[in-house]
Amino acid sequence: MKKTKILHIIKSLGRGGAEMLLPETLKLHDKEKFEFHYIYFLPWKDQMVETLQFAGGKVTCLEAKDNIRLMLQYKKIISYCKKHDIKLIHCHLPWAGFVGRLVYKKTGIPVLYTEHNMQERYHIATKIINKFSFNSQSMAFGVSNDVTASIQKNINPTIPVQTLLNGVNTDSFKPGQESSVRKDFGIPEDAVVIGNVAVFRFQKRLVEWLRVIYELRQKNENIYGIIVGAGPLEEEIKKEWKSLGLEGVVFFPGLQTNVKPYFEAFDIFMMSSSFEGLPIALLEAMSMECAVVSTDAGGIKEVIRDIEDGLICPVDKWEELSYLSQRLIDQPKELTKYKLAARKRVVEAFSLKRMVDELEAYYSETVDV
Repeated sequence: MKKTKILHIIKSLGRGGAEMLLPETLKLHDKEKFEFHYIYFLPWKDQMVETLQFAGGKVTCLEAKDNIRLMLQYKKIISYCKKHDIKLIHCHLPWAGFVGRLVYKKTGIPVLYTEHNMQERYHIATKIINKFSFNSQSMAFGVSNDVTASIQKNINPTIPVQTLLNGVNTDSFKPGQESSVRKDFGIPEDAVVIGNVAVFRFQKRLVEWLRVIYELRQKNENIYGIIVGAGPLEEEIKKEWKSLGLEGVVFFPGLQTNVKPYFEAFDIFMMSSSFEGLPIALLEAMSMECAVVSTDAGGIKEVIRDIEDGLICPVDKWEELSYLSQRLIDQPKELTKYKLAARKRVVEAFSLKRMVDELEAYYSETVDV
């Protein structure tokens, strides 16, 4: 049987939520039916390349130092599609979407687009280009109902827009794996570890996250923190870290391609975000049996049913994260209860297999049309 060749286009292959989904979905895709290609543009953000190649993906970097140069790569993308007989293009996030729509207009190759964020949070220029070009593609997905509603409200597209909820590989992300993280950082085995995996951007509110840890430490010095990731606000975040005297208490291991040992070390996964799409790291943490304490930003409230799967508070009341975390720290049985509830929730409602099956149905339907 001849395979259907699909090209994913994404700006970078660093350690972001959208980027992490690509190798995880590739592992589960039907490779007898589909062949997957990947084009990205930022060679210094390549943490997912090796994982994609190991899983059978064909990866190409068309280097572009800025968004204008990225758009100018459309001719090379068209040549790539002709050379490799690409039947469908799947773009992720705005700038990859923009160049994909240009290819669509020039070639007619069907283009699917996944939106991972709320339209309201984009730069004004991005919003304008998105609105102007959005209908120059075959179909779009929102990763949560909030994201889909944001597309409908701000763009009012004429093409189909469906919600396709993010998922996690619950067979890969499962508790009980080897982890030396606590030992490596000198964290006592009986300590409560609160963690996060995030890009250091303003919407993650990691300065506020540190302030919550500081508040908790005033009552219990056996609380430690770990933030996995990096990003543009690293200097500002570490300045606050030093100001609060959290050196030796909160640890920054940097970008990691394998985050499972860190989830294994966490007792609580805490998010202080001001907005989100549907964060992959949240689903991974839940699958690894981390109890969740979070703001109700974006798709988080579609995943966490308060007091059932975890504990959440309003975005503008992030200070309550301290109280909610303390509640679990003071009651070990309740902490255990929410660890198990988190895993149960993703297994039942957010498995990656469900997401991949839906994606493949859309792929087949679009190509057949």
